[in-house]
Amino acid sequence: MVDKTKIDVGTGFVILEASMGSAVSIVNAARVSMGKKVEQITEPDRRLLRYLWEHEHTSPFRHVQLQFHIKAPVFVLRQWMKHQVGCAWNEISGRYVTFDQEAWIPDVWRSQSPVIKQGSGVDLEEVKSEAAADLYASAMRESFHAYEALLALGVAKEQARLVLPLSLMSECYWTASLQAVIHFLRLRQDGHAQAEIRAYADAIRELVKQVEGLDFVLSICLD
Repeated sequence: MVDKTKIDVGTGFVILEASMGSAVSIVNAARVSMGKKVEQITEPDRRLLRYLWEHEHTSPFRHVQLQFHIKAPVFVLRQWMKHQVGCAWNEISGRYVTFDQEAWIPDVWRSQSPVIKQGSGVDLEEVKSEAAADLYASAMRESFHAYEALLALGVAKEQARLVLPLSLMSECYWTASLQAVIHFLRLRQDGHAQAEIRAYADAIRELVKQVEGLDFVLSICLD
């Protein structure tokens, strides 16, 4: 059981809705080949966990499953949903519901990196940041106004949504094996990952640490 702690990330959030298994589950999945089972983790089990991960015997880590409720902007989710192996995704659909007028608001505006094509550079100077914020706010208002106007004309929701921005806030459920979550964290907590998805990855790690024994597992797999 988990306490369903919610971690806010900007205008979104992450909640650990449910988990199945713990560090004991990983150890027992590994030790069943020898007909053994443990009830709690001891030092030999910790050494076993480290050995399994370091030598890429990763199947026991798939016996822990984690389910998250996520609210995030579309541009973050489109990066996140590239993670498919060991994962299941279900997202709110603009074909069925009318979206709220809610968009991600950047904390800072960053310059384009001069050396990394897909990355950011330093924060923009204040004057340029203010101009960027004004342009962004205007674009969001126009986008949501057009969405409402299309709906008022009787346009189907599945078509009216075409004018909505990538910064639109969306919601989904993500269920993944612990191995898949660790793979996500290795990539998305890296300094080269986009800052916005790094913030969500940090929140995911904090929530996974709530599950019995997984703080130690994360430390050996990621640190």
